[in-house]
Amino acid sequence: MGEAPSSKENSSGAGSGTAAAPASRLPCSNSLAGTPTTQPLFSVNLKGPEGQVIEAADPRSTRALVSLMDMNAVIGGAASHYGGPAAFAEIMSALHSYVFWRAQKSQSQWFNHFHLVNDAGHCENGLYALRANYAWGGLTIDDLKKFRSIESSLTGHGESHLFPEGVFLSNGPLGSAFPQSMGLALADAHAGKKRVTITTISDGACMEGEAREALAAVPGMAARGLLNPFVLIISDNNTKLSGRIDQESFSMEPTFKSLSALGWKVIEVPQGNDLQKCFDAIAMAVTTAEANPKQAVVIHARTIKGIGTAKTAASASGGHGFPLKSASELPAFLSEIYAGEKYPAAFNQWIEEVIGIEKSKAKPAPKKVSVLNGPNDKIQVGVASALIRARKEGLPLVSITSDLPGSTGLAAFRKEFPGDSIDIGVAESNMVSVAAGFSKLGAIPIVDTFAQFGVTKGALPHVMAQLSQAPMIAVYSHTGFQDAADGASHQALSYLAMTMSIPHVKVFTLSCRDEADALVYQAVQEFAKARHAGQVPESYFFFLGRENFPFSYASDVKYRLHEAQILVRHEKADVTLIACGSMVPQAIEAAALAAESGITAQVCHASAMSHPDVKNIKALLQSSGGRGVVIEDHQEIGGFGQRLSAELIQTGEHFVLHTLGVKGEFGRSAYLADELYDLHGISAAAIKRHLLTFRDSKR
Repeated sequence: MGEAPSSKENSSGAGSGTAAAPASRLPCSNSLAGTPTTQPLFSVNLKGPEGQVIEAADPRSTRALVSLMDMNAVIGGAASHYGGPAAFAEIMSALHSYVFWRAQKSQSQWFNHFHLVNDAGHCENGLYALRANYAWGGLTIDDLKKFRSIESSLTGHGESHLFPEGVFLSNGPLGSAFPQSMGLALADAHAGKKRVTITTISDGACMEGEAREALAAVPGMAARGLLNPFVLIISDNNTKLSGRIDQESFSMEPTFKSLSALGWKVIEVPQGNDLQKCFDAIAMAVTTAEANPKQAVVIHARTIKGIGTAKTAASASGGHGFPLKSASELPAFLSEIYAGEKYPAAFNQWIEEVIGIEKSKAKPAPKKVSVLNGPNDKIQVGVASALIRARKEGLPLVSITSDLPGSTGLAAFRKEFPGDSIDIGVAESNMVSVAAGFSKLGAIPIVDTFAQFGVTKGALPHVMAQLSQAPMIAVYSHTGFQDAADGASHQALSYLAMTMSIPHVKVFTLSCRDEADALVYQAVQEFAKARHAGQVPESYFFFLGRENFPFSYASDVKYRLHEAQILVRHEKADVTLIACGSMVPQAIEAAALAAESGITAQVCHASAMSHPDVKNIKALLQSSGGRGVVIEDHQEIGGFGQRLSAELIQTGEHFVLHTLGVKGEFGRSAYLADELYDLHGISAAAIKRHLLTFRDSKR
């Protein structure tokens, strides 16, 4: 197991007894690809620590490959990232060329000497490009063309469960991989294993609570001799998704200036997009950390998000999302990345391929179900209109956001009422806690982010807010597989399980624009009514999808808070489909498909998740012979199917209720949510197959 710990403290960390040698570690597989055996296909030369020439991946090729990958994804229907990986291109090239040089010099695999951890998950496509440039682990340029598709292990963010050859610690939610990398350095020190941990992170991620804890703990643990050599590389470009950090939230400059006081050895790199300067800084950081493991080292690199083209670099978000709409724009885009120099001819073939895909991409056939063929919009539009209307009526709504209002629908409210809008930064826990303070002083705080972040990073703050009698309204979008392209780390599959049991929280799903407008407005009214009556209101959590949905599903539907909406009704049916949120279109389409096979299915949207509308759902089940199927983009464990079943049991009547949900698995990237619905058996076609089995089992 390597060298024994050198001190009692290093072995136990506490206590006054005789230190025992660490127990042997259990076998743990490592699937990481070894040191590349070839030089980069697209390379530039660096001056190494010993004056030698070192070939490194050309950062321009990384930006170009990212652009090509992103274009494939965009044409497939997915969003993608450009600005972050563009900013990191020199850092990543320098880091890997240094690590590989060290590994080759020692004639040992790189992972025997280093842990390389990327916290900036939205920059993972830059690492895929770099890996393919080296043909590292057998990854090829052609492999990049399926990036973010359901066919590829190259997911939107780095996922160890799908790409263990390249990802040791998964990333995605900002600030989550950094503290785990601290665990690697602690574990190595505990086992007496000599190895350097190097973690890359963005400035926005440093706003997260987890990251701030690690910023303090890493140098503290190192000073006690409990940590192996540790190097942190911060890409600082003062930019997050919604704009410049210091303008939208607050300056991170004091935080970065405090690193020295926290105990870090700080290496400043004012030109973080200069490849040689990055290489030299990394070489200095590693040798410094190895010489004195009791002081962790941080490289503070000033980068430009979106560097490569003037438009992306100048945009408020730094070109966070890929800016091109058509493959025909690629030649000019790549030419600008290469500053007018001729870019590699190999890229032209890819450009021609993607242009061909774009031209041949058939227009999707219209859906058979008429209700799904009409006008459509984001559910977020209904959320915003409800909040704007309530605020115009004089209710004290205040938006407390954490960088994603453009995705959740709150951007429209914030534009209308900038004085009632606060961006806390990339810090979901702090967002919820701040909202609790507003609630205690008479405001109606609205918090918003992706569902995955709201229910995980916001979990304890939500509990404490309720315990403090500080209710709020939460708007959490991109539920289930609706955030298809970003991958498992962004796909909220436990959002109901993590919120329905919090006392005094009412949880709802939203399925369309008109429903959102009605229910969110009614919730605000209920909140205000309770305050005027001298009562503590309930909290209202609304979960919604990402893609476009019909304005409404039925012309005569009445949207009432706490009630299920009956969308397809029959006097006598074979089964009732009880859909949750984004699954409503799948249920309606499944009912039409089932009718072709002689099965009469009625459909309702349950909407009220934590407190099911038992009265109306029970009546529907009675009219369908007591048979029902719950369809949810959620883990079956802890989902609405189990919640509804528990309520129905209390009625004393017998019902046969099946649930179609996610069966204890993580998701993965796909261009569209429909692909993941089909994979997990919750698409319209899969629902129909289940109904056929359901019918046949009765015979």
